[in-house]
Order: sequence, then structure tokens, then C-alpha cells
Amino acid sequence: MPERNIEFGKFGARGIKGHEAVARQLDALANFISTPVTQRRGLLARLHYLTRTEHARAAARQAGLTVTERTLKAWLDSKRTPSRENLQAIETAYRAVRRHNVARYLLARLNREGRGTRVEFHPLNQSQVRRPQQRALSFRTLNVRHWDRIIEAWANDDDEALDEAWISGATVDLGSEWGQYEYVTNIGFAA
Repeated sequence: MPERNIEFGKFGARGIKGHEAVARQLDALANFISTPVTQRRGLLARLHYLTRTEHARAAARQAGLTVTERTLKAWLDSKRTPSRENLQAIETAYRAVRRHNVARYLLARLNREGRGTRVEFHPLNQSQVRRPQQRALSFRTLNVRHWDRIIEAWANDDDEALDEAWISGATVDLGSEWGQYEYVTNIGFAA
């Protein structure tokens, strides 16, 4: 696509890719468990979430948590503690299952029966860029009506697909200067 930044930050600009800001916002809306998995309360909350139904157990196995039922029971009963690798596997599986569980809800909230959701684009930080190289950027808003591909890529934790869906599904609608908003300081929206 034209206007993709090849050497972002060469002159000192700071920001993150737009799709990364969108993923952060969607993660915040997903309302993950805030207690870390390394604490007993956080571990138990994640294990209960991943084992409360047969469907949740199957999704956890598919997401990479491949331990025996006996081991899960020992963790839940506090007879054993998971290793560092297993804690990471529990966290990864929990986030994957949670994303899939809330994706349909977020999609309905963000699409709002075709009305879409207002999105705020906060431009990148140019405070470290010398005056001749600075661009004239401003705060922009846009109503994004189609979130299907964006939510699907986020739920599957696919960065490349999310980047492509965000650029082609939202950022391009900013008009001829959409490339200036490939990197931003923040993307804001609420569901």
C-alpha cells in the first residue's frame, strides 16, 4: 500500500502502530483478570475460568494448556504449584479463551447494528523531531462501521491480519493522508 512508513522514527518521532493501539484498547474492553497469574488468587481465577465447563476445557487444550486432569486438580487443590513454563501456558490459554469468549459481544457492541463506533486517532509524538522534518498532524475522529475483520484478527491474536484489517478497514477512510496515522500515540474508542 502507498504511504506505509518504511523508516519510522528516523528523525525522532515516537508512537506505536495503530493496530497495536487497537489491540490494547480491545484488551482493556475484554476485562482480563487483573491479579497476576503468579499470585495464588490470580492462578485460581484463571484455572476456574479455564476448567468450569467442558467447552472451556476444550478451548484451553486447543489454546495450548495440555496438562492432565490430575495435574489440574492438584493445582486447584493447592497440592502442587505450576512451573514457570506452565504459568505462562495458563496465562496464554486464558487470554486466548477470554478473547474468543468476548469477541462476539464486542463485535455487536462496536458495530452497533450498522451505526459503528466513533474512533479517535491521536497523532504520533513529534516533540523530538527537528522543526523542518515535522509534519502537520492533528487529532482526527472517524466512525468505523465494520469491525468484523478487526475483531476476528484480534481474537486469533494475529498481528499481521490485525494490521491489514485496521489499515484497510479503518485508517484508509481518513482520506489521502491516512499514512500519517499508521503510527499514533493512542487510539480511543469505547463499547
